Amino acid sequence: MANIGFTREDFEVFGIPTFPERMRGIKEHVRPKLIALGEDLQPALKKLAKSDVFPHVAQHVRRTVNPPPETWVAFGPSARGYKKYGHFGLVVSRGGLHTRIVVKDEAPDRAQMAKLLLDRADALAEVFGKQTVARYDRWDYAGMPEFVKPTADFWRKAAEVLAKKTGGLDVGVGWPAERAVKLTDKQVLAAFAALLPLYEITRS
Repeated sequence: MANIGFTREDFEVFGIPTFPERMRGIKEHVRPKLIALGEDLQPALKKLAKSDVFPHVAQHVRRTVNPPPETWVAFGPSARGYKKYGHFGLVVSRGGLHTRIVVKDEAPDRAQMAKLLLDRADALAEVFGKQTVARYDRWDYAGMPEFVKPTADFWRKAAEVLAKKTGGLDVGVGWPAERAVKLTDKQVLAAFAALLPLYEITRS
């Protein structure tokens, strides 16, 4: 069991106002740690998912003016990329660290995923029980997102959003920066394990 290695200074990189300086801070301080974590967590995530997962660290190549409010390492089923698939995400922002299940609007199988999510809404509500999940579809990045108890109705509404033409899914668990600096790899993997039922829906 090892500390994942982030410091408060890593999270403060996302408070740098200008694009070149923030990108420099991400490349020099945050990205190397995400690369290392991707390599370290990949075997355990592969075992957890019972299928191949490949780490992909965000490059932000499309950004030229607005600095990214967060960066991440994504774990998806293809070595060639992750945006067309449901994937695990380990995400860093000014507010803290986040483990998430993400489906972007580029995913061609969103309609099928949405149907499965709708069909399993009651079961997911039981699986998550008294746990809370964070919604990342709208938040300010500097703080923590909204945490909710994922009832069956929550998952039904999430399925509706996922089925839309430009819909997606982005939910998970987050820790504020002051807690994230103390996290271990075991705690991060436990958070991903709790989200596994959602990842399985994206892979069915």
